[in-house]
Amino acid sequence: MTDVRGGIEEISIRDLGVIADASLPLGPGFTAITGETGAGKTMVVSALGLLLGERADTGAVRLGSPQAWVEGRWRVPQRGDVVDRVRDAGGDVDELGGDEAELVLSRSVSAEGRSRAVVGGRSAPVSVLTELGGQLVVVHGQSDQIRLRSAVAQREALDRFAGPDFAASVETYAQVYHRWRDNRAELDELVSDQERRAREAEDLRVAMAEIEAVAPQPGEEAELAERAERLTNLEELRLAAAGARELLSAEESEGADALGLLDNARRQLERVAPHDAELTPLAEAVANANYLVSDIAAQLSTYLATLDTDGARELEVVQDRRAELATLVRKYGPTIEDVIATLETGSLRLLELDGDADRIQELAREVEADEALVAELAADLGARRREAATRLADAVSDELSALAMPDARIVVEVTERDEYTASGRDQVAILLRPHPGAEPRPLGKGASGGELSRVMLAIEVVIAGTDPVPTFIFDEVDAGVGGASAIEIGRRLARLAESAQVIVVTHLAQVAAFATNHLTVVKDNDGAVTASSVRRLDGDERIAEMARLLSGLPDSDSGLAHARELVEMAAAKR
Repeated sequence: MTDVRGGIEEISIRDLGVIADASLPLGPGFTAITGETGAGKTMVVSALGLLLGERADTGAVRLGSPQAWVEGRWRVPQRGDVVDRVRDAGGDVDELGGDEAELVLSRSVSAEGRSRAVVGGRSAPVSVLTELGGQLVVVHGQSDQIRLRSAVAQREALDRFAGPDFAASVETYAQVYHRWRDNRAELDELVSDQERRAREAEDLRVAMAEIEAVAPQPGEEAELAERAERLTNLEELRLAAAGARELLSAEESEGADALGLLDNARRQLERVAPHDAELTPLAEAVANANYLVSDIAAQLSTYLATLDTDGARELEVVQDRRAELATLVRKYGPTIEDVIATLETGSLRLLELDGDADRIQELAREVEADEALVAELAADLGARRREAATRLADAVSDELSALAMPDARIVVEVTERDEYTASGRDQVAILLRPHPGAEPRPLGKGASGGELSRVMLAIEVVIAGTDPVPTFIFDEVDAGVGGASAIEIGRRLARLAESAQVIVVTHLAQVAAFATNHLTVVKDNDGAVTASSVRRLDGDERIAEMARLLSGLPDSDSGLAHARELVEMAAAKR
């Protein structure tokens, strides 16, 4: 057996559904998970789903527990997309030596519905788990069998089989397609909206001319409001300032003023200060007050000199200016700053609108060139898909022969759509011809549940040769299958496990017999509470479980003998 390219080493589960506390040792190769009905095998798949970013279901939290918790330990290459994404999310991996590293992912779900993901030791959005899961694991369950019936899933399967070089070509095509689509949408909008954009440009020119003619300045409104207030109350301001100056310094009357009174007080104190030293600082304070009042009187004189003699005329000028600004604010406001911003941004917008003709010509050239390139690349993808379809059909049909469907053939049709999509122009249909002479029919109409399980497994086995995945998880892939078909499914799963880690939840001994690692989910019942745990089976314990799967009688001598024979047969065929 070759070494797997990474895989899940161990999964720990606590308080998820009927599982109270369990640890699943996995490792490389083929792991089978069995157990009685209701023991919680489905919870194992649910736990893996949580680690892969699936939607959390609060109903899965064990009754009476505050939260469910799942942790997975992965072996991954030290370098590559997985580790890069982990580090982008703020987490890290532990180096194990060689080219391997250990990645720890965990997820908790509270009974109230809160969910928390931890990637490489750091909290991260659940979407990061989804991204990593797409690179680490492929999960197949009953819902995936249904999904395989869709045209999208069938195209994706064919594209995976076509290999990494084809995937790179699809990515190149998709980039050109999206550019062509976006440019075409912009071109259509410009052409259909030319008249409206021309009106917008004309309105913008008028607005900018009006704003430039007025030339508003930042803060001008507040300054003009202050000037208007002053001019409106000019006479009252003049009378008050003149009266105050007269009281401080009576230049035109003989009456007492503040300066004269202060000067008289100073002289009185200076005359007697030699007789008492305490009066000296008081005399100095009065002298300072005299200087201060004198300065105030001078400032009032200056203020009176600056008052306008013709306030009415200036007030009219100010009010006219305010009216001009108010008109601009009403049209382009709500503030004068917005008006000024309109002038600045309008210039850029006008350049954009005036450049419509040039932009339309440029886009038309680009759209025409990209449309031709899209057609060329899509035609190449179609040719390569048709070639791959033939190979896929032959390989899957060969696999079905070994899966007890010897007369069945798979037909993979590749037809052209009427329009291009992000994946090309091709529509892929995987058809099943159950026996020679029958018409191939779509999987949804031509295959039973058991047949669809085998088709899905055959496709994965074939695709794994060109697009290997670290881990495959199959939930009830053997539904509707028994006998020789089940043995062949087990053998094919063992073959797939030669290049990948394979984890299978099964109820068939014929499948479990091929596993190199057998785990069972054990149900305990103490009367009131049912709980499950997981145990690895070896030797006689495994034979007893196989006998239970075969006959429901783990202690029957004939059942044990049959189980032992089945395990020995599987070991010989692996």
